[in-house]
Amino acid sequence: MGPVRYYTSIFLRRFPYFLIVAMIVSAASVIVARTLPPTYVSHMRLIVESPQIPGNLAASTVTTSPFEQLQIIEQRLLTRPVLLDIARKLQVLPDQADASADQIVDTLRAKTAIWIDSGRNQANLMTITYEAHSGEVAAGVLNEYLTEIQKLDVAYRKERASDTLEFFEHEVERLSNELDKRSARILEFKRENSGALPESLQFRQAQQGALQTNLEQTDQQIFSLKNQRERLVETFSSTGQVVGVSPQNQTQAQQQLTQLRSQLNNQLAVYSENNPQIKILRARISKLEETVAVEQAASAANTSAQTGNSALDIQLAQIDSQIAALEDQRVTISDRLKRLTLTIEQTPANAITLAELQRDHDNIQNQYNSAVGRLAEASTGERIEVTSQGQRISVIEHPAAPTTPAKPNRLMIAGGGTLAGIMLGLGLVVLLELLNRTARRPEDLISKLEVWPIATIPYVRSRGEVIVQRVAWVTLILAILIGVPAAVWAVHTYYLPLDLIVEQVMDKMGVYW
Repeated sequence: MGPVRYYTSIFLRRFPYFLIVAMIVSAASVIVARTLPPTYVSHMRLIVESPQIPGNLAASTVTTSPFEQLQIIEQRLLTRPVLLDIARKLQVLPDQADASADQIVDTLRAKTAIWIDSGRNQANLMTITYEAHSGEVAAGVLNEYLTEIQKLDVAYRKERASDTLEFFEHEVERLSNELDKRSARILEFKRENSGALPESLQFRQAQQGALQTNLEQTDQQIFSLKNQRERLVETFSSTGQVVGVSPQNQTQAQQQLTQLRSQLNNQLAVYSENNPQIKILRARISKLEETVAVEQAASAANTSAQTGNSALDIQLAQIDSQIAALEDQRVTISDRLKRLTLTIEQTPANAITLAELQRDHDNIQNQYNSAVGRLAEASTGERIEVTSQGQRISVIEHPAAPTTPAKPNRLMIAGGGTLAGIMLGLGLVVLLELLNRTARRPEDLISKLEVWPIATIPYVRSRGEVIVQRVAWVTLILAILIGVPAAVWAVHTYYLPLDLIVEQVMDKMGVYW
């Protein structure tokens, strides 16, 4: 017996098993293909548009990239509250009343498909599809998605822009308060050290030189008056006369008063009344005027009793009064010079402290100026987002209710199931033969027993046996062809629809149409 004839005989012997498996799978696939509910798929396409106002003219403060923006929208769109709200509005599931919240959310996520196309120098697109048992429900869910996407996009960008604006408003206010504190501290420091500030150092140094000059002149005048007094006393002691005194001549105090008044007139042509030198000159003139008044009173009281001794006393009194006035003036100048010198010595330390305060003030001022500029930019960016002039998501293809179902492909399911049944039947036949170790050919005797048969005698059936065998085969085939589909139909009708069984199996396997 040739190999083809041998394997054909084996297949015919195992044909009932093949037929049972093939008929069960084929009948089930045909019934499932006919009874599966139609699935409608609706599509929607979105694009991220560039800002309508060029960024070099007015930039938005929301700098999210288009791809990132689409990812954020995708994650926020598929959140639990959004999906449950859409499910309550549209009743997206046929048995939604019996489904739990987790089942509703999982089903909506499973039936929603989102693709994002993005790349350099390419438009950023988002495609969203939804599967439902009717076209109206599929389009309705996508319309709800579209409404939610637009709301999320506007809210996200406005919120980011408003947060940026609010941040810089608080920053400007904080820096303004800090700047006021620094300015008040600088003003307080200058008020506390008004006489030892670096900006008046040069003037105080010039004033110090003038006071030192005045002090030296005062010392010279005191020394000169003391010498004059000693000469008058010596001359009177030796001669008994007062030499060099003429009633028509002015005293030294009067001469000095005349000189100071002339100097004051000259200084007033250059300096104002608030100038320290003018104040010093007026103080000296006031002192000399008091001295001259005392001299004139003493001279008038002693005019009637002029003698040599009284004349000496008058001259000595005049000189002593001048010396006393000059001594008082010297003390005043010395005290003023000490105070001025102290302020000059304090100036370097005050300059360092003031520089530190001013540096802090300048730093905060720079921060404040920068914050004000950024606040203006944030205000412009917020205005751009409020008026929807910035980057935004727009619709290219609106959702439409499909008129023909996209799934399932009934022909492919029926044909694929039939082919799978045939392959499973053939696989069962092959498996049974692989498990059967019986020797049925001479080759089997030779390979297993190492016995070479002389000849093979086939079994010859009688005519009655042939008829009985053929009737049995026909009866068995008819029973399989009729009984197996009937059994599958009975399971589908009286136990559980096959489409529900398939859906349960697919749910457990995590596979969706």
